[in-house]
Amino acid sequence: MLRIKNLHTSYGAVKVLRNISLHVAEREIVCLIGANGAGKTTLLFTIMGLVHPNAGQIIFQEQEISNMPTPEIVCLGISLVPEGRQIFYPLTVEENLELGAYHRRKNDPKEKIQADMEHVYQLFPRLKERRGQIAGTLSGGEQQMLAIGRAFMARPKLLMLDEPSLGLAPRLVDKIMDTILALNQEGLTILLVEQNARRALEIAHRGYVLETGRIVLQGHTQELLTDEDVRRAYLGRDYQKFTD
Repeated sequence: MLRIKNLHTSYGAVKVLRNISLHVAEREIVCLIGANGAGKTTLLFTIMGLVHPNAGQIIFQEQEISNMPTPEIVCLGISLVPEGRQIFYPLTVEENLELGAYHRRKNDPKEKIQADMEHVYQLFPRLKERRGQIAGTLSGGEQQMLAIGRAFMARPKLLMLDEPSLGLAPRLVDKIMDTILALNQEGLTILLVEQNARRALEIAHRGYVLETGRIVLQGHTQELLTDEDVRRAYLGRDYQKFTD
């Protein structure tokens, strides 16, 4: 579904991504793990057209999108749940969800959009309870649910999530990860950036490790979970004891 070939991206004179190549197959969950500053968010921004690459190709469903405007990329079927949620704080929960489907209004009947909203409410019943509440007054976990729901309303073929567990209590992290799994089981392809490397690797099919703008390791998640370098750098000392 998504193929990236020899991608280079810079901010001015600062090179951030160096010769990145990866792929995401249809119906996969693929995770990207790495330290702060490794280039994970920049990679998502480059895919979305928010940052333009210096070189390389981004191909989505056999179409080159490397220099395509962001609104066109969204219409093709890629949505991003950004780090920090970035919801519209003065608007209600339902208004945020409606804006997620803004580009669909010309082609999709209201009934179809409403059905998708009801599906979001099934995934996150708490949002249904607060559908008329101002989004800025929601808890952090509820705001993350709303950010995912808003992205789903665009009806993406590929959903990208940037640090969806950031700042959440463990039980809410479990809820978010369970929802990502549920969406994938419905057929949605997912590219997940997550600093909670253990949880990301536990739900993904494959993973890539980024260090200073380069992919240094890739493989099926079970291989990465047992890799000594990954354990030491990203999973913590206790993970081996926990899994043995």
